[in-house]
Amino acid sequence: MKTVAASDIQGLIGRELGTSEWITVDQDRINVFADVTEDHQFIHINEEMAKKTPFGGTIAHGFLTLSLLSKFSEGAGLVIEGVQMGVNYGFEKVRFLAPVPSGSRVRGRFTLKEAVEKKPGQHLLTYEVTVDIEGQEKPALIADWLGMQFTG
Repeated sequence: MKTVAASDIQGLIGRELGTSEWITVDQDRINVFADVTEDHQFIHINEEMAKKTPFGGTIAHGFLTLSLLSKFSEGAGLVIEGVQMGVNYGFEKVRFLAPVPSGSRVRGRFTLKEAVEKKPGQHLLTYEVTVDIEGQEKPALIADWLGMQFTG
């Protein structure tokens, strides 16, 4: 993560902060996610049945792709200088735009949309995160993700 002084945050609004490394979403990852969330819909885990759908094969759960944002932020997010803790504050918007076929690679691109100091030492950052699918023009998802960082 990139470290920045609190006084410099406003100058980053509207800028792309970075792009994460690619992560492979293979069938094993999809199956484990299905087990953990108890979401065993056939389009995710039954390769034979999924071949008969418009997807042509199994696809990742939308929530699996969304859950990768935490990992993506390690390489493309922002940390305020002196931060002691950061917490997921939720989402303003999430849109699933394209399915992620099993075996695909995805990455996150982070743009800082807003930064507000809610109280002294409590900074609410809003990122627009786009999850790209390697080799596809349409992204898997776009989300406005909120994170609260606590300093000093």
